[in-house]
Amino acid sequence: MSSHREAPGIANDPVADSTDLYTFVSPDQPNTVTIICNYVPLEAPDGGPNFYQFGDDVLYEIRIDNDGDAVADVIYQFKFHTTVANPNTFLYNTGPIASLDSTSWNRRQFYSVTKVDKHGKAKALGSGLACPPCNIGPRSTPNYAALAQAAVHSLGGGVTVFAGQRREGFYIDLGPIFDLGDLRPFQNLHLIPSPAKLGVDATKSVNVHSIAIQVPISDLTRDGSTPTFTTGCSVTIGAAPAPRIGARGGMMISLTSASPDAMPG
Repeated sequence: MSSHREAPGIANDPVADSTDLYTFVSPDQPNTVTIICNYVPLEAPDGGPNFYQFGDDVLYEIRIDNDGDAVADVIYQFKFHTTVANPNTFLYNTGPIASLDSTSWNRRQFYSVTKVDKHGKAKALGSGLACPPCNIGPRSTPNYAALAQAAVHSLGGGVTVFAGQRREGFYIDLGPIFDLGDLRPFQNLHLIPSPAKLGVDATKSVNVHSIAIQVPISDLTRDGSTPTFTTGCSVTIGAAPAPRIGARGGMMISLTSASPDAMPG
């Protein structure tokens, strides 16, 4: 699913605006599922000096329903906090960022991951996990791939997480869609026609903030099994993001729900 600023209730709150959610059996570890939730739509790569980040006042959740009753049986919670190394400057960084603990990186984010079972019992999976910086440019982040890789954290038990900026991967021609429902290849048939053209990937040069978690399939199934595509369905995963719940000043909640309809078991 995709929601790039078109939901009026969340458009003015981008840190809680989920754009897409992807769930799939992990190609590198087929006994696990990878879930990727994207937030903060249409980030301009040059959007400084206050570069994009997750919301410190948002509780991000991935909710898994594995028995079809529309009630979460497994919840993964992500809570972020921002630190400022030097409060005397507004700059995101004051020199090249060579590592996740670089002294020239002024504004950092860390997060915790908690798993909640269907009985409400919470288990901390990790805390103090570092996000990578935004990809600023060749002088500030000369080896961004290494910084991003360093922000992939193994939490034990087959669980791996990442949270940070990524290139937007959803192809959509946003311009004409919201210009009275135009589609370039068929715009010659529009009530206000113009010559047909090829579609344009309007999001190819923008970023999002992604929360990614890879977990064993058996952690999500109701019976702890690891089903295959040929043995029926013990769990299926779909997605339906919802906006924040609550009022400014308290802890806000951004819900991303996984419901039984997309991953054959």
